[in-house]
Amino acid sequence: MNPKITKTLSILSVVLFIAALAVSLFSDISQAGFLWIGFFFICAIAFLGTPKLKGYAYSMMIFGSVTLALYFPQYFIEYKDFKFSELIVPLIQVIMFGMGTSMSVKDFLGVVKMPKGVLIGVFCQFSIMPFIGFALAKLSGFPPEIAAGMILIGCSPSGMASNVMSYLAKANLALSITVTSITTLLAPLVTPFLMGWLAGEFIAIDVVDMMFSIVKMVIIPIGAGLIFNYFLQGKSKWLDDLMPIISMAAIALILVIIVAAGRDSLLDIGPILIIMVISHNLAGYVLGYWASRLFKLSERDCRTIAIEVGMQNGGLASGIAKEMGKIATVGLAPAVFGPFMNVSGSILASYWHKKPIENEN
Repeated sequence: MNPKITKTLSILSVVLFIAALAVSLFSDISQAGFLWIGFFFICAIAFLGTPKLKGYAYSMMIFGSVTLALYFPQYFIEYKDFKFSELIVPLIQVIMFGMGTSMSVKDFLGVVKMPKGVLIGVFCQFSIMPFIGFALAKLSGFPPEIAAGMILIGCSPSGMASNVMSYLAKANLALSITVTSITTLLAPLVTPFLMGWLAGEFIAIDVVDMMFSIVKMVIIPIGAGLIFNYFLQGKSKWLDDLMPIISMAAIALILVIIVAAGRDSLLDIGPILIIMVISHNLAGYVLGYWASRLFKLSERDCRTIAIEVGMQNGGLASGIAKEMGKIATVGLAPAVFGPFMNVSGSILASYWHKKPIENEN
């Protein structure tokens, strides 16, 4: 991007921020909607032209999308009797298909090449976050369905965002991809079991129905993506370039739909939910890292597992909430977790990127 354009957008974003803050503080925050939306989206564009901030562009776009849904929910709930929530599962399937097209048998060979790291990563993923989610749900005092959403995001596998952050953090990218792939494929069995066990006291969980829902959203599209990649590997570079953009846009749209549907509940309990979600996410990084240290993994592997544990597949959790028919309640915690996870993950990856790993090959 032209430096002059980047500079102009940066100045404009500062002006919008000051104006939005002034209107919010001295007038009515409900009047500041366009200013906040403009600030986030212009920041996202400006960040793309700034090397040091480029990694935060997507996070700003996510915040802009969430703000858009909060201020103008009526445009993202339904149109002529068509409920936009019906798009969530197909969008998840598109994201999972994209994940499948980027995978190959090599991603699973990591189990053989580095079994200790993979086993510890998978174990930490499906133990640390579910139990933290359960503890926070018990402490929160939230309505049962919203509390169950905190457990749901904890019981979900890691997502593709963790692979990007592992790369930026100079962690073990091969281990990250392998753990993401295996936890995602285990999700149809493990996630419903954990939800039935931990969230069962909050809401009724149909474990079998949830298994079939996850198979439909995860296994089938990933399988289709793997087959596509096997037969057309190297012949569809345009798709390889396009799928990450489509996936990011799909995640943003899913968040908009969920936030719009659950806007009233989110405004009622928003600050407390945000605190709980931040605690959940940060605890995942810390406990994932130190659990790996306890098992004497290398620094690179510890960083990898910390990111894998702390960053969940919020899109899949949202799809499960939709299949449960509780997108406006169970889906709220995943909707809040996703944007913050991207910001915290970017900050952590940037910190580790600048911190050299000593005494390791």
